[in-house]
Amino acid sequence: MGIYINSGNEGFQSSRKTEYIDKSGLIDVVNKTLFTDQRFICVTRCRRFGKSMAAKMLAAYYDHSCDSRLLFTDLQIANNPTFEEHLNKYPVIYLDMTKFITRFKNDNIVNHIQTELKKDVQKAYPQIPLHDDDDLMDYLQRINLETGAYFVFIIDEWDAICREFVSKPQVMDEYLNLLRRMFKDVSGMRVFAGVYMTGILPIKKFKTQSALNNFIEYSMVSPGNMAPFFGFTKDEVRMLADKHSMDFDELEKWYDGYQIGPQPSMFNPNSVMQAIQKQWCESYWSGTGAFETVNDYIQMNFEGLKDNILFLLSGGRVKVNTTKFQNDISVIKGRDDVLTVLIHLGYLSYDRRTRECYVPNYEVSGELRNAVEETNWTNVVKALQQSEQLLDNTLACNAEAVARGVEAAHSENTSILSYNDENSMACVSSIAYYFAHGDYIFHREYASGKGYADLVLIPRKNVDSPAIVIELKYGHSADEAIAQIKERRYWEKVTDYAGDVLLVGICYDKEAKTHDCIIESLTIGFA
Repeated sequence: MGIYINSGNEGFQSSRKTEYIDKSGLIDVVNKTLFTDQRFICVTRCRRFGKSMAAKMLAAYYDHSCDSRLLFTDLQIANNPTFEEHLNKYPVIYLDMTKFITRFKNDNIVNHIQTELKKDVQKAYPQIPLHDDDDLMDYLQRINLETGAYFVFIIDEWDAICREFVSKPQVMDEYLNLLRRMFKDVSGMRVFAGVYMTGILPIKKFKTQSALNNFIEYSMVSPGNMAPFFGFTKDEVRMLADKHSMDFDELEKWYDGYQIGPQPSMFNPNSVMQAIQKQWCESYWSGTGAFETVNDYIQMNFEGLKDNILFLLSGGRVKVNTTKFQNDISVIKGRDDVLTVLIHLGYLSYDRRTRECYVPNYEVSGELRNAVEETNWTNVVKALQQSEQLLDNTLACNAEAVARGVEAAHSENTSILSYNDENSMACVSSIAYYFAHGDYIFHREYASGKGYADLVLIPRKNVDSPAIVIELKYGHSADEAIAQIKERRYWEKVTDYAGDVLLVGICYDKEAKTHDCIIESLTIGFA
């Protein structure tokens, strides 16, 4: 066994010894690309979404230096027609780029990579001479010509160098040139049966073209048919919850919400597994290494970025053009670039149909809030901190305190949000009630009764709190707001989720620049 070539299946063996969700269908997708023009694949997703596990699984399956049959016989791929055709048939070169950036911090890291790989490959093929002036590709081509061997090349965290040496573009260029040398021209077709790279960022663009435009790319923005392998589905998490006596609704609240291509609901797999292991839902997002990066990005405030982040935290959705980003974190040119980076890092999810991004779940919302609280956005931080008291006052039916709380949120955010209609009021109200996301599901313009309520908060399962129906009036009275709720019977659908409902009417007097509020409690028997 080598260090980088023919390293065996121990990595995947370790994964199989723990709780394992079957994602072996990925092997079939990759098998269909072998020896075709589509054999070069780059799959990128955010941290803690199973990138390394997928890479180890592929290495174990293809590596001809070991027998991996028993690792796969109980998995989906074992019933696939391609299973036997490619099982343990190829010399596999497996690189984890994070290990190189840990060992080699100097600007010669690309040379170190080539030197290390050539030495290891030579041990596997001692009968094939390695010449002094050979680069890695020269040597692999010679091996192929003399032995007929076709390699499978797997790179885990392919973009680690790009992220680590972000201030040294010459190192990134040397690294990309190495990848071009191996994979870009026709010689790559002669040497490699398949190439699979995984990381966080898609391949860097030069102008509008990928540096390796022969690669088929799959990402958080455009996952294609790789989408089912990016995270855990509802059915998979429900199975885990049942098996380990966990509350599925809590797991859903904390870790669901990613829309990845055609998959409407995907969970963060690492957080789910940690929650299952510890029998407790909390944020396991910390320690992903992205926090400082996010903090730096959101303070740039390109084109009203602060407004967008605040709106996203309040449960809103923001349009984003993901095509502008050059897949290079050293080149951030505007608001769309920042939002796209946050999508790739997993702090936002992306709805490809509407081209909108949003905060996916409670776990990420808390981490994004932590990032905001490290900024100098004192008005935003203050509004978020006051939201817990506002919810308490609402549940206590303290209408005067609620009016003052919404008024404070309005005052703190007038510089970044226009406030001249009910829609703007709804945005501010969503921000003001930010804390309620832990216990409530938010709906703006919720279809209920004979019309649409401005803002409806439906309690999550196992939350013993009333639903809240909020009607907002700009230039009218709180009495009129309550009357509209009653007239149009906005509570009718809400009572399907909760036995009690609070009717909250909030108005804004433009002349006096003050808010008024009326809160009434509703019982099921209300007529």
